[in-house]
Amino acid sequence: MGGEFEEFDVYIEDMEGNVIIDETFKSPSNGFIDLWLASDKTYRAKIKHEGKISELELSTLEGENTCITTMQLM
Repeated sequence: MGGEFEEFDVYIEDMEGNVIIDETFKSPSNGFIDLWLASDKTYRAKIKHEGKISELELSTLEGENTCITTMQLM
């Protein structure tokens, strides 16, 4: 990764298949991006960058982590 900012294609849908986010986000070179999702739901997330992809099912139910740091691009 080079440069001051990196671009990530982010796609998130709920479990019913409704698209919640489908856009490109800019991130500092540390690779972290901020996303705000409605609470009490479960989502499928896909992040792409330079041909690499990471996918994860995540939840915003009470008691779940609010910071996800385990999505690594492969």
